[in-house]
Amino acid sequence: MAAGGARLLRCRRFVRAPIWIYRAGAGALFGSRMLMLEHIGRASGARRHVVLEVIDHPAPDTYVVASGFGGRAQWFRNIVVNPRVRVYAGSHRPAAATARVLDQPDADRALGAYIGRHPRAWARLRGVLDQTLGTEVTATNTPLPMVALRLDARS
Repeated sequence: MAAGGARLLRCRRFVRAPIWIYRAGAGALFGSRMLMLEHIGRASGARRHVVLEVIDHPAPDTYVVASGFGGRAQWFRNIVVNPRVRVYAGSHRPAAATARVLDQPDADRALGAYIGRHPRAWARLRGVLDQTLGTEVTATNTPLPMVALRLDARS
């Protein structure tokens, strides 16, 4: 099952389908567990979009997401070069934000909290992440890169 899930995540049409739902203004269908991230291509300068699961929402102005393909995910590589992004969450208007890669202790805390809140989802997702990353994902010394998206203060 994990290998099938990892293959599915490599299917461009499948992973891009939620973007069209957000663009149609129906992001609220995904509730608070997903968001769409708009980022800038590091080489092209073009706007890019990806829909990600919210791992944690520790403050009203902060979301934490994970890079299921590690440091080689295009969106992750783009935000490292240009951390200025926009976040589309639920039915809220898009908000400017700054992306920050979490250090190891913060990433471990975020993943541990996610596992505690969503044990059944983690049981299904863990094998897929092990496959996509090529290593075992645990809540300590996790190889899963985590990114905090902090919304800009409203004027």
